Amino acid sequence: MKFLKRILLVVLILGLLVTHFFVPRLISEIRNPVVSLIKRNKNINVDVTSNSDSKLNQKEFLFSSFDGLKLSARLTYSSSNTTKRTVILLHGIRANKEQFKNVIDFLSENGFNSVALDSRAHGKSEGNFCSFGVNEKKDVKTLIDYLSQHENLNHFGVWGQSLGGAIGLQAMGYDQRIKFGIIESAFSDFRTIVNDYFDLHAGFSYTPFSNYLVNRAGTIAEFDSNDAKPIAYCEQINQPILIVHGNKDERINIKYARANFSKIPSAKKEFIEIDTANHSNVWKVGGDAYFKRVLKFMNAQ
Repeated sequence: MKFLKRILLVVLILGLLVTHFFVPRLISEIRNPVVSLIKRNKNINVDVTSNSDSKLNQKEFLFSSFDGLKLSARLTYSSSNTTKRTVILLHGIRANKEQFKNVIDFLSENGFNSVALDSRAHGKSEGNFCSFGVNEKKDVKTLIDYLSQHENLNHFGVWGQSLGGAIGLQAMGYDQRIKFGIIESAFSDFRTIVNDYFDLHAGFSYTPFSNYLVNRAGTIAEFDSNDAKPIAYCEQINQPILIVHGNKDERINIKYARANFSKIPSAKKEFIEIDTANHSNVWKVGGDAYFKRVLKFMNAQ
């Protein structure tokens, strides 16, 4: 019995150490070797109606973040005779700018420049940690500074999916130079969504425990976890915005999209509910009809 008690004590201590030091890294440390085994969170491939023979004028570039990271982006110019706007594309967690390959074609052929960004710690960008919009919204601001100064571009919009949508909401509230936004499948609050993920994957949730992990993740990654709250930035959004969500999304419930939408004071806001779509197939389920609605929204801006 003494031996068993000692074994149980060792297991308990090891469990507490793992919970304190390692588990929070699974939340925010994107380049963690264990995290890299997790299935990539990206949209299911979809063919957007476009001219497959079009030749895109593209350039890849690096720019420095506010805290000295080198971030990678790809600028694609409009293939039309005129350019309407420049759309910044923001991918989901553990994905990268290649997520938007077909959308880039679609935008270019319809007269829009696009800038697909590898968020910090993703793709070809430097960094190890995701801050769920806290630092990323500042990266978007720095990207706009760079494009304005070095590419002579202006009139920007954002198009973000999942984490990218949450970043887009925070960026729109943070930088009024963003003139419109398309926000797909975004969460409202980092703490709440971590608790929901526990319930989804472990079959149970306990808010004090998930909040503890969120606080630890913020400490390890050096960001204010209380600021990772897109719904708070929604209150500052007066720009035209399109909120999109699938009603079968089990990862991020559509109720969070509705909550975000309700807090946005913009007089030009629209909500699209994609029937039967889950978190990763909004584009596929929505199909050409969805992209036509998005194009109509962007053209109106």
